[in-house]
Amino acid sequence: MFTLSAEGQELVKKELTRYETPYSAIIPALYRVQKENGWVPEDAVLHLSQLMNLPASHINEVLHFYTMFNKKPVGKLHIQVCTNVSCAMNGGRELADALCKRFNVKYDEVSADRKITISRVECLGSCDTAPMMQVNDRYLENLTPELAIKKITEMGG
Repeated sequence: MFTLSAEGQELVKKELTRYETPYSAIIPALYRVQKENGWVPEDAVLHLSQLMNLPASHINEVLHFYTMFNKKPVGKLHIQVCTNVSCAMNGGRELADALCKRFNVKYDEVSADRKITISRVECLGSCDTAPMMQVNDRYLENLTPELAIKKITEMGG
């Protein structure tokens, strides 16, 4: 059974006091789970439900509505390549395909060495610097496949 660290539990309890309704603390609580675990398993939802005194169904609604929460394990480097309109027109889809080929991984799967997950995502909000990608919490813009591979390799991929 998943359990947040003592520090994580304290953060969630503090978040519960910040808002008029405890439902507003669901997003920061899910972020904390993801930070500690890399993804949000079902037993983490049950843990948060007990910790926050909220129905698990409400936490699941938030978890499954937002795409920024990982619902299955991801690699050490979660590479999210924008393939929306501006990025697609500037090579975002080809960039994503080149990364999958170079790192020998299929979309949304974890590489054999557990280092890489590559996902195609909707807009990451940098249309004027397309194509771009997000690697964990880092944003990289104006990419070519060669530059993206270099950056990922420098990060340990």
